[in-house]
Amino acid sequence: MTAKPMKKIACVEIDKHADELNKLSQAIWEKPELNFKEVNAHNVLTDFLEKHGFEVERKYKLNTAFRAVFGKDGTGPHVAILCEYDALPEIGHACGHNLIAELGVAAGLGVKAALQATGAGGKLTVLGTPAEEGGCGKHDLINAKVFDDVDIAMMAHPSPFATAFPFCLSIIRCNIKFHGKASHAAGFPWKGINALDAAVLCYQNISCLRQQMKPDWRVHGIINNGGAKPNIIPELTELEYLLRAPTDAEVYVLKEKVSKCIEAAATATGCTAECDFDPRANSNVVTNKTLANAFVANAESIGVEFTPQEKLAGLAMGSTDMGNVTYVVPSIHPMYYVGVKDCLNHTREFTAAAVSPEAQPYTLDMGKALAMTAIDVYTSPEKLSEIKEEFKNYFSTN
Repeated sequence: MTAKPMKKIACVEIDKHADELNKLSQAIWEKPELNFKEVNAHNVLTDFLEKHGFEVERKYKLNTAFRAVFGKDGTGPHVAILCEYDALPEIGHACGHNLIAELGVAAGLGVKAALQATGAGGKLTVLGTPAEEGGCGKHDLINAKVFDDVDIAMMAHPSPFATAFPFCLSIIRCNIKFHGKASHAAGFPWKGINALDAAVLCYQNISCLRQQMKPDWRVHGIINNGGAKPNIIPELTELEYLLRAPTDAEVYVLKEKVSKCIEAAATATGCTAECDFDPRANSNVVTNKTLANAFVANAESIGVEFTPQEKLAGLAMGSTDMGNVTYVVPSIHPMYYVGVKDCLNHTREFTAAAVSPEAQPYTLDMGKALAMTAIDVYTSPEKLSEIKEEFKNYFSTN
């Protein structure tokens, strides 16, 4: 059977389960869980997928990851559709990961129905990937070789905009400690070594560095611990920074510059510095253009409107561990509008939007568009070859 009737089957199947999918999303939204602690979301999603005929592996490689499979190895391409479901501290699902889980499951239902109805070959995995918010869970899954037999990976993410070509930056997390010496701040200040001075100088050094940073580099941080009491010379201070740049290569250049700012602050104050750069960094998103163009065509065929690229020029959309996946398998990570104007990710307003009725039609459309794009891969060996050739050529020249 050709792709067109299979796509219709997929879309009908998603619409048939619209109410269930909405309830699934709400069940995750109502119990926001931080990275690597998504026990409720893991259970809700795996129960749902098992109920709908997937072969489910719970706690797959990580305690809150899962794999739900339909189809067999060797029967055709292996497509992975990724779900995220962790929340943010204090403000809950302010990045809409409950919607990512919903649309990932929706796409899985659609693809499964199309493959079943037509007997087409191929393997589908709905992959639960925990800890996107600061935990870089996909890094761990890559190291566990989860993607070694995957031909295509895809997901979609809610945002204020709609684009199949997001500009997502590489990121490195940095935790800094300055060690000084405590003393009475009024009686014997000369006996102390002020770790707060080191923290403040470090913050100022990095702020000065911004004058010479490229326009698309980002460094932002906070002081987590500034001392115990005002009348004690602080002997320990702690800072947390995020470093971002358009590529992995550039973010490591930025890392060296920031390291010198930290060292200078320690030297100037007589403190010692501990600097921990998290090795589980997020890579930038490398969108496979061939796959993304297929996604755009499918999305537009059901009425999805994309934000004009000129309005997005130079606009960085944060960072994601999906970037790491794009380095190991051809992938897409489109962003989609959720139907609420002037609503930005990582705000309380976005938390409300993520459970709003307005978000539902947009979310289901993303599920349909991903399902239809997967069907293109299953039904066109030529398209799959083109996708893989682009991937190979990009990483052989960059």
